[in-house]
Amino acid sequence: MKILLVDDDPRLRDLVGLSLERAGYQVLNVADGNQALVSILRDSPDLIVLDVGLPEMDGFEVCRRIRAHSEIPIVFLTARDDEIDRVIGLELGADDYVVKPFSPRELVARIKAILKRSRPTPGFNILRHGLLELDCLAHVCRLKGVSIALTATEFRVLEHLLQNPQNIRTRSQLIEAVWGRHSQVSDRTLDSHMRNLRQKLAENGDPNAIETVHGVGIRMKEVI
Repeated sequence: MKILLVDDDPRLRDLVGLSLERAGYQVLNVADGNQALVSILRDSPDLIVLDVGLPEMDGFEVCRRIRAHSEIPIVFLTARDDEIDRVIGLELGADDYVVKPFSPRELVARIKAILKRSRPTPGFNILRHGLLELDCLAHVCRLKGVSIALTATEFRVLEHLLQNPQNIRTRSQLIEAVWGRHSQVSDRTLDSHMRNLRQKLAENGDPNAIETVHGVGIRMKEVI
């Protein structure tokens, strides 16, 4: 699988690139946002590791442009640990957020988890709930027959909810199912992805597909 690494620090690219190659990935290196956009179209990477603090065009703007036409998984790298930056990144459609300095092994583990989540769950190839359909093999979401572009994380959240749509999931259960048992993902991160997912479903005609049971958790709204 191909990982596109976008960072203007050549030493970091070398360090992270070596760790990714040792993990079995093919690594594509670029130093700025414009080169990243060209590489995405030319090389079709499976995941992007994207620095926020890029020259000329920052990582947030690169992410906006990518999300205009692609739902490829994105992991942000940043030297800033402000919560607002993490929230902005996630609301733009990033799948994860890693703060510098970080362990290359941790980054590789997070990349593996994201790519694993993007694969279909055995036994659940097609999930349906009312007019909503999730094709887990093709990684396609349809509502009323119209395809909806979801990020890998949004797809995994919806997939988990649709496996047993009548069951209520607590936030901690959803975080464990989507990010893994030992993840450090906060409720705020989950809420950002849920807000984006709800918005996309609402824009395509189903504003109430996902129901919050206050004080309990989240489930799919009953189909009448």
